[in-house]
Amino acid sequence: MIKFILAALTIGAVAGYVNNNVATLVASSWVTDYLFNASLFMLLFVMGLSFGIDKEAVAKLRSKGFRILIVPVAVAFGSIVGGLVGGLILRLDIYASMAVTAGYGWYTLTGPLMQQILGTEWGAMGFAVNFFRELLTIITVSLLVKVDKYAPIASGGATTMDTTLPVIMRYCGSDVLVTAFSSGFALSMIAPFTVVAMASLK
Repeated sequence: MIKFILAALTIGAVAGYVNNNVATLVASSWVTDYLFNASLFMLLFVMGLSFGIDKEAVAKLRSKGFRILIVPVAVAFGSIVGGLVGGLILRLDIYASMAVTAGYGWYTLTGPLMQQILGTEWGAMGFAVNFFRELLTIITVSLLVKVDKYAPIASGGATTMDTTLPVIMRYCGSDVLVTAFSSGFALSMIAPFTVVAMASLK
């Protein structure tokens, strides 16, 4: 499955490059934004449908209650600490570095937020770091699951409620659906606040 994902990503990147440099009328930014949002909404609908018709998944969610928040809290803490360590190793501003990783993989949010608060350089950093987090999760999910079936959920961060959820279910099994989706949802909810909070400390 990963090879098809990488092939689709590569074809999309080539199509975007050709559009910008050869025939700009092929796809305007409005069309690409519309298609991206439409496909994302469709993905969420299918995942929600799969969750809704799975009686066992619904029962597990009800039985776990607030314990389901343990995973996203641990992922959030680990991500921010990772930003701190990375900042120290690379001799970057540690608060800005933590703000970058406080996006939890949500690059379309973190990039613009970081640019608005700390400037273009950190905006680019916020986009790149979180984009590669998502990409590496997709590429390495088959290896991460050998460490622990919840490792891909930690790696995916906020993306486990949408873009990385299909590959996580493919390699980790449907029994992690509730944990993955709820973790991604919770992290997506707090990401705007944690990014701003960390960046404001700079």
